[in-house]
Formats: sequence, C-alpha cells, structure tokens
Amino acid sequence: MSSQPNHPTLLIPGPIEFDDAVLHSMSHYSESHVGAPFVATFGETLSMLRKLFQTTDPSSQPFVISGSGTLGWDLVAANLAEPGDDVLVLHTGYFADSFADCFETYGAKATQLKAPIGSRPQLPEIEKALKEKKYKLLTVTHVDTSTGVLSELKALSELVHRVSPETLVIVDGVCSVGCEEIEFDKWQLDGVITASQKAIGCPAGLSISMFSGRAVKTFQARKTPPGSYFASFKNWLPIMQNYEAKKASYFATPSPQLIHALHTSLTQILSKPLAERFATHKATSQKIKKAVTDLGLKQLASDPADQANGMTAIYLPETVKAPELLPNLLKKGVIFAGGLHKEIAAKYIRFGHMGVSVTDSKRDDIDRAIQALQNGLSEAGYQKA
Repeated sequence: MSSQPNHPTLLIPGPIEFDDAVLHSMSHYSESHVGAPFVATFGETLSMLRKLFQTTDPSSQPFVISGSGTLGWDLVAANLAEPGDDVLVLHTGYFADSFADCFETYGAKATQLKAPIGSRPQLPEIEKALKEKKYKLLTVTHVDTSTGVLSELKALSELVHRVSPETLVIVDGVCSVGCEEIEFDKWQLDGVITASQKAIGCPAGLSISMFSGRAVKTFQARKTPPGSYFASFKNWLPIMQNYEAKKASYFATPSPQLIHALHTSLTQILSKPLAERFATHKATSQKIKKAVTDLGLKQLASDPADQANGMTAIYLPETVKAPELLPNLLKKGVIFAGGLHKEIAAKYIRFGHMGVSVTDSKRDDIDRAIQALQNGLSEAGYQKA
C-alpha cells in the first residue's frame, strides 16, 4: 500500500507518478553539499547514470545540474556550437522548434529537416542534407512529447558517422531515457540530454545528461568562450569529475534532496536488467495501443515503428472535445494531457505510461486509465463506427 495521500493518477508524459521510496528520499534532512556523506551519494549517482546510459568509456561524462530538461538544450548550444556554426535539427514535433530556437539564441544557424505530423525524417533525406552542407551537430528528439513519435537512433548514428563523421550526434532524450533503449557507447552517441521527472521517476528539477569524450574535446577546442555562464562546461566539467571521484567541489549549490531522490530512483531502476525494464514498457505500450485501436481511434504516429513506448498521442473523435473529456477523466481519477503540437493541439490527447505505473505490478494505473478513457468517450456520446 502506498503511503501517499489519495490523488488522481498522473498519466501525462511527465511528470509521472513517483515511488514512495523516492518521495521519502526527498525528505532527507538538510546536509552540506560539500560534506563527505552527500559527496558520496552524488558520486554514486553519477556512476549509476553511466549504467543507465550504457557507457563504460571513461572519457564520457555524466552531468546532473539543477534545472529542467530545457537546460540540456543550453548545455548543448552554449558549449558544443559556436556562433555561425551550422546545426541540423531533425523535426518530429514541438520540441525540435524549441531546440532550434535555443541554437539561434546562441548564434548558431539551425536548419530543420521536418517530417509530416506523426512521422519522422527518413534516412535518405537525412543523408542528402548531410551531403549538401557540413554540420557541426545533428540533433534528434528520441521521443517527441508533443507527438509520441519515436526516432530510431542506431541506424541514424551509423548514417551520420558514415556520411559526415565529424558531425556530433546529439539526442534529446527527455521523454525516452529510462523507458527506451539507449546504448550510448555502442551507438556512438555524442550527447544525450534528459530530465528527472519522466521515465527516470524522480521529481522535476534536475537536468541530466551524458556527453562523449569527443563532445568534450569539441568544447575544449572552441575558438570562442561559451555563451552561457551557468550552463558552461568550463564551470561544470571539473565539478562533475570531482563529485564522481568523491571529492568535494563547488560552482553552484546542488539540491541534496533531489540528488538523494535520484539516487533512490536509479538504484531501483538498476536493480533489474535494463532489457527487462524496456521490454515491460514496450509490452504495456502495445496493450494501450491495442486498446486505442479497439476503441476505433487513431494515433498521431500511425506507423508502429514510429510509436513511442512511454506515451501515446491519440486523435479524438470529431465529436469529442478535449476540454470536456479531460475534466471527466479527472473525475474518474485519471489525468491525461491535452495536445501540445500547435497545429493540431485541440484535436488530440496524450497518455503517458512510464515508470512505476508500468513497472510496479501492484499498481493498476494502466487498466484504470484505459477503462476511464473508454467510459469517458462513451459519456461524451462517442460510439465506435
């Protein structure tokens, strides 16, 4: 039994439901951020992130910095791109627009390669773009939270390394790390940015990332200073290296309570094989997507190969409006998210299925959500054709 007060089950694409032990860790007594006990916890947390991202390369570097997932964009744009650099942004939804805007803020020139809503840029067109211009970086949103589109990383990285080997491969994994397979070393990724509040299952407030040795060398070879102070690798790199080596270090005060919560969450995640965790998310996702199809509804991502395993974006029937359906679902004890993609925001809803709602067999979150959706649609007058 959960010790949490009764509350509607949060099934949006992040923040997600949190385990009791993780929330308990948030109530850790106050301690010095440079004291030996906390330094040990932070160091272990950084080492565990290497296992989550599946990297054993000592030149790769994990970062955990107070901030939202959005801070990850600044880390990439401020440190790995310089004013005037060309960057290729693969577009599968709302968050590619924002990442491109971040690059432009720092003076880089972002070119977006866009796909139709619910799809992703295809490898031949990506190869064509890479051959037409030299790009310093290529970015891809692994799962775009606005559309539920999953991008394939392994083949993409192989393509970039073959066609444009100097281009860094950067992954926005905010909605994928912890529920989608990511093999940092094997796939030769240069950066993966994420956040604490989604599939990692820790309250919001931590920007989490992993960068390759090649990315760090790119930073070290900059001709101009980083465009940010707080997000500068110059300031954070020695801090992270020291913490992982269990040495006290200081640039900006971290949140000890959030680090304790992340430590607990990572300990839980790594207590079982990652392959098992990913398989459980995939099986749950397929169950939900079958239920959506059985209701006569369609997903934004129509091709199963493009469908994320940690969320589902569902087109509503024309007769059902989100502002009416979502409050009704709330009354049934389930919280879904409305649409986010600006071109079709009113036409769909988003169902998040990550973390303990999926992995804890004692919870019935998913079954209750499917039933609530079915009943809510029926009460809104929808009948399957």
